[in-house]
Amino acid sequence: MKVQDKVFVVTGAGSGIGLQLAVLLLQRGARVAAVDLRRDGLDALAAEAEAGERLSLHVMNVADRDAVLALPEQVIALHGAVDGVINNAGVIQPFVRVNDLTFDDVHRMIDVNFHGTVSMVKAFLPHLLERPEGHIANVSSMGAFLPVPGQAIYGASKAAVKLMTEALYAELIETNVGVSIVLPGVVDTNIASNSGVDLGLPADQTQEPVRALAADRAAETIIDGIEKNRLFIVLGSDAKLMYLANRIAPKASIRLIQQQLKSLLPDV
Repeated sequence: MKVQDKVFVVTGAGSGIGLQLAVLLLQRGARVAAVDLRRDGLDALAAEAEAGERLSLHVMNVADRDAVLALPEQVIALHGAVDGVINNAGVIQPFVRVNDLTFDDVHRMIDVNFHGTVSMVKAFLPHLLERPEGHIANVSSMGAFLPVPGQAIYGASKAAVKLMTEALYAELIETNVGVSIVLPGVVDTNIASNSGVDLGLPADQTQEPVRALAADRAAETIIDGIEKNRLFIVLGSDAKLMYLANRIAPKASIRLIQQQLKSLLPDV
């Protein structure tokens, strides 16, 4: 569906991909309800977008189910309807092995990445089904199909998002609501700092092992994919390469990513 004149809810809209999604949707003529945990990020979005009443700001934690369930009424009161939801909010875990990960970190991954996405879908789907056309795009991860050492539970939470979204697509095939799964590779965002995570890069390594895709390019690809009603939206050459490699030679692809990222993990 075309995004012009549609109302979109974007979570994680205060930074990174989410901020760029909100800006580009507004540029293409949509109205946006921007959701984020941090007010300062939303204020920065409002200052950049200069969209007036076409943009509303909602400070909310997607892990707070009651807050999520109250959101549709707030959005509809401000914008008149809701046509699309992009579940972009997410957090990563510390770069440590499962053996060293705390249960608090485990629950946070599941609560934000998976339960938050499910709550948003449950809250907004009844309204989307009443529209002439609607769309749900859930941001998963390359880690959903390719195991990343040091991000096991993050990957598991995003794999749950991927499989749930595939099933949702199957359930909604004969309806007016399209569904997309977004599979990013490495994207240039501040998700690590927003997640309170130190990547632990060695002193002589100032960049991640893989060249990152710019957040605005990622946002453009996502919105183009939504307008073309694509089920899978793969972001970045790394994700595309590893998506293919994992299907052809899964064991070899796992060892390849392990070699690329082993410097981020302490010795066993």
